[in-house]
Amino acid sequence: MARYEVRLAGFGGQGIIMAGYIVGKAAALYDGKDAVFSQSYGPEARGGACAAEVIIDDDKVDYPVLSRPDILVLMSQEAAIRYSADKAEDAVVLIDEDLVTAGAGERVHMAPTSRLAEEMGRRLVGNIAMLGFLTGVTDVVSRAAIEEAIRTTVPPKTIDLNLRAFTAGHDYAMRTLR
Repeated sequence: MARYEVRLAGFGGQGIIMAGYIVGKAAALYDGKDAVFSQSYGPEARGGACAAEVIIDDDKVDYPVLSRPDILVLMSQEAAIRYSADKAEDAVVLIDEDLVTAGAGERVHMAPTSRLAEEMGRRLVGNIAMLGFLTGVTDVVSRAAIEEAIRTTVPPKTIDLNLRAFTAGHDYAMRTLR
């Protein structure tokens, strides 16, 4: 691994910022990488487009600004419109298929992450299901690192639910990639 630029995008209230924080924490604290995390969102906070950006490198991140993501996660149509053009040519794109209509491609992977969360009775863990999918499709962070970052980040009463959502997304990736 050299350097990964990851952008997670959706709408305010989906937990996009938390998901980015978890990815950065997993990489930096539990996978021993250097990571830089930044966030952006519109003034309306809930409902408007937002993005979390994480740069992960084996070496020190010397330029902490994401330029063209290698991995793009899209969890809303507005985010897809706003961020799809600004990615690396060979980027891996992960899409919540129930919330985003996007073109197919060799490096485009779709999963029903919001639906997986709804089946658990909590749509709010769709972001964590997407992290499971991300971990299953890419090697940007290890499964063990993400799971530990989830355990140490989410409220204690929700750890089991979040880990189940993560596993659902990861298992979906494993089933569809075979």
